[in-house]
Amino acid sequence: MDDALIAAAILTGPDAIICADRDGVITFWNASAQRVFGYTPAEAAGQSLDLIIPERLRARHWKGWQTVMATGQSRYGDGDLLSVPAVRKDGSTISVEFTIAPLFGVDDEMFGMAATLRDVTARFEETRELRRQLAART
Repeated sequence: MDDALIAAAILTGPDAIICADRDGVITFWNASAQRVFGYTPAEAAGQSLDLIIPERLRARHWKGWQTVMATGQSRYGDGDLLSVPAVRKDGSTISVEFTIAPLFGVDDEMFGMAATLRDVTARFEETRELRRQLAART
């Protein structure tokens, strides 16, 4: 496949793609990440992932991150879909689903992580409302 086609898919595809180094510093942020989170690539690059992680979840996130960086292993491997809240530039909370992929260098040393994310807030809210309606009937 043509490298230009691959680059175009990554840069402009419908899903947010974010990469971070071993320290959790954002190194890549595509146009869809800007659409989802509100930060331009220039604003996000060089920032901590705390930029989009709700404050109440940061300690748990970083504990897991450090374990993955130390071991190269994640309990969320093989394309498992994760669902979590995230924070937008305007401070609003959204629901995202994402997958992660470790990034390895030529020396087989893990140098960071990539995440592919999608805003599923509308579906999450719809499901929550349906559950409320169902609970009210019983």
